[in-house]
Amino acid sequence: MNDMLPTPMTGSLDDLLTAGDGAERAFRVFVGHNLGHRVFLLQVPMHEFFTISEVANEQACSGAEIAQRKLDPVHAQKLAKYILKGLVASAIEHRAVQKKPELPGLKAILETMGRQPYLSLQPIVTNVRGIGANGRDIRAERLVATADGTTSAFKIFLSQQHILWVIDGQHRREAMRMAFEFLESVIRNGSYPKKGSLYDSASLDIRPEEASAWQAAFESARSFSTVSVEMHLGLSAEQERQLFHDLNNLGKKVDRNLALKFDNSNPINLFIKDVLVDELGMSILEKDIKDWKDDDGGISLKDAVAVNAILFLNKTNIGGATPTSVSEKLERAKQFWVAVNAIPHFGEAGAKEKTVAAQPVMLKALAKLAYDFGFSNRKPENADLIFSTLLDSVSEIDFSHENPMWRFYQLTQKEKSAFEGLSDYLPADDGANRDIGSYQNDVMRFGAKHNDIHPILGDMIRWSLKLPNRHKK
Repeated sequence: MNDMLPTPMTGSLDDLLTAGDGAERAFRVFVGHNLGHRVFLLQVPMHEFFTISEVANEQACSGAEIAQRKLDPVHAQKLAKYILKGLVASAIEHRAVQKKPELPGLKAILETMGRQPYLSLQPIVTNVRGIGANGRDIRAERLVATADGTTSAFKIFLSQQHILWVIDGQHRREAMRMAFEFLESVIRNGSYPKKGSLYDSASLDIRPEEASAWQAAFESARSFSTVSVEMHLGLSAEQERQLFHDLNNLGKKVDRNLALKFDNSNPINLFIKDVLVDELGMSILEKDIKDWKDDDGGISLKDAVAVNAILFLNKTNIGGATPTSVSEKLERAKQFWVAVNAIPHFGEAGAKEKTVAAQPVMLKALAKLAYDFGFSNRKPENADLIFSTLLDSVSEIDFSHENPMWRFYQLTQKEKSAFEGLSDYLPADDGANRDIGSYQNDVMRFGAKHNDIHPILGDMIRWSLKLPNRHKK
């Protein structure tokens, strides 16, 4: 009986108080040395990481030394949708590992959120304060993996006062909070939130198969889906700030065209690759062609994305595109590009010197008209007829550089008389900047302020095809 009793601990009261207690949590870690400084590398279930971590910024923390920038809620919500999609994919994999039957609702939700070849979160960098330099005051045990005494990992013990202060990853952590709140809400209420939902559903009501799927995704966040954490040990607030600066300022930003080329998650990006390139055979280039003499007729991926952002979303970027919002517009968007391809000289070698339609700002003007008459909620009653007229007639417009309509604001009153009624379609020449480009050596080059120029070019096209005037109700 005596052998079964616990061994009593002896020593000073201070020793006993720091020896550990029942509230401690054990974590298995690997020990590394990042540029000479000891760090712990660990894997933590996503939901557990959220509960044991905190952010030292003004919004989330009071009474602690600030070592973070202000949180951007819009960026965090975008990450929350990405994490939610990842948790759904994780739940599918989790059930496969456990040899459980598939849940059709999981695959249906993932299809609605958009197909993607791979999902992953980068490691989150944290610091545990108040444990001494290099963590000398932390309690740990060595874990032996083999008979020869090789150390495979260490077990460390963190008490309730040991918080993982996030140095790089505060928006990922906030995104986790949003995702968990969404999952808790839909599971508890049986319906999707009316505002700010992370899932694009046609109905607020949740079907039984969807409820089971969301429950599986939340279970995965608590067990199967983990977060990689690099834990720095005992850094001061000043050292945290320096590390934050280095992690966020020493990296080189990825080229826009390369980033778009590698992204296979955005539905508009997929439209460009699947329809414009594979079906229509258009040439989409990785780099901008600055010298028109090198123009082979292709469009840079960056410009193709910008034009399609207007065509599908009436926005300047494709960040808010969802599979649902894009799928219902695919057929008309394809018709638009078929009509554009029919414009004389478009897509040919040296196209920019042969037609102004090859310049991105003109494509944006055409895309805006297609959106207004094809997709806008404020389109006129006969919008379908106008949309068809636009696509059927766009190849008949004089897109030559010599067409004086493109330099209407620079013409004399006598020269403007050849374009009767055009001034009614255009913004008033009231002293505002109406310089849309320059005409030199028989070439019309439009300016760089596309957001100011493409609406005016659209007005000129409206006048040419006798389409409704946007300046008159």
